[in-house]
Amino acid sequence: MATAFDPIDLSGLRLRNRVVMPGMGRARAFGPGNTPTDSMVTYYAQRATAGLIITEGSQPSVVGQGFPSTPGLHSAEQIAAWRRVTDAVHAEGGTIFAQISHVGRVGDPGLLPDGLVQVAPSAIAAPGQLFTFDGMKDFTTPRELTSQEVRETIADFAQAARNAIEAGFDGVELHAAYGYLLHQFLAPNSNLRTDEWGGSMEGRVRFAAEVAAAVSEAIGARRTGIRISPGTGYNGVEEPGPEPTYVHLVRRLSEIGLAYLHIVENSRDLTSILRKEFSGTLILNPATDGFTSAGELALIEDGTADMLSFGALFLANPDLPARLRAGGPFNTPDQTTYYGGTDKGYLDYPYLTS
Repeated sequence: MATAFDPIDLSGLRLRNRVVMPGMGRARAFGPGNTPTDSMVTYYAQRATAGLIITEGSQPSVVGQGFPSTPGLHSAEQIAAWRRVTDAVHAEGGTIFAQISHVGRVGDPGLLPDGLVQVAPSAIAAPGQLFTFDGMKDFTTPRELTSQEVRETIADFAQAARNAIEAGFDGVELHAAYGYLLHQFLAPNSNLRTDEWGGSMEGRVRFAAEVAAAVSEAIGARRTGIRISPGTGYNGVEEPGPEPTYVHLVRRLSEIGLAYLHIVENSRDLTSILRKEFSGTLILNPATDGFTSAGELALIEDGTADMLSFGALFLANPDLPARLRAGGPFNTPDQTTYYGGTDKGYLDYPYLTS
């Protein structure tokens, strides 16, 4: 019986344990051109005892940015800055993947250069508001991507993956969750296209599958993972009866041979179905009433998942694997310092042994 503290082989990468730090936006890429800072170097190095670190979402293009001070992976200065992060994590014996995230319609046009607006599969605004440093703002209506622009966006993802490898990352995770661009193509209420990128379940799945194929061709499938959140309703996507869509998607991803599937869970039944369909490693962020905690470690022991991702708990506990093994105690996350700000609530959470 495997436990969370046993090593695991991830498509040729030997990971020290099965505890995953998932991508969590912190809005602190304050360097020139949305580049990682010294504080970000320290932040990720502090958490290098994770079996796998997945970074906060990094946009593959200028128009892929939707939130303030999020890092990119599309410029030479971003590659160089990320190299400092990966070097620091590797010096501590850690393994780190870059999450590539294009927000699509979920964003603030005020962050983009003049003349650019958010883009999406269809010109439908997300409901509600988004966080900015100037307060909450209503979502605006995005511009619908042309078929040629869809292909160019796929190429952007592939180039961002190459940039990630140049920056020293061990691999990449494609963000197809939380109502961002890949998820917008999957959902029937945000994708009303009638061309090859919509019009049917197969059409809606095509974009995510072709992004995964292009990235796998660019850097290798064994270095590529994907994150999904079927049926969770983030950022206004609606997916009634998501099982057929995600079974079809996961079958295509399994054929490509991706290293892992990372599920942000809404339904344990659907998790079990998708686990049977996927040939690689399953990382699970389980559905809970609060933070994912030590109580969920049994999901590895009973075979529900191969690895578990811990979000807010990892944010507040840089030495989380040691605390999980010891049964606690655990620092409580300070939600007022999640986004932006100083090193308070970022680098100053105490270690178990301090």
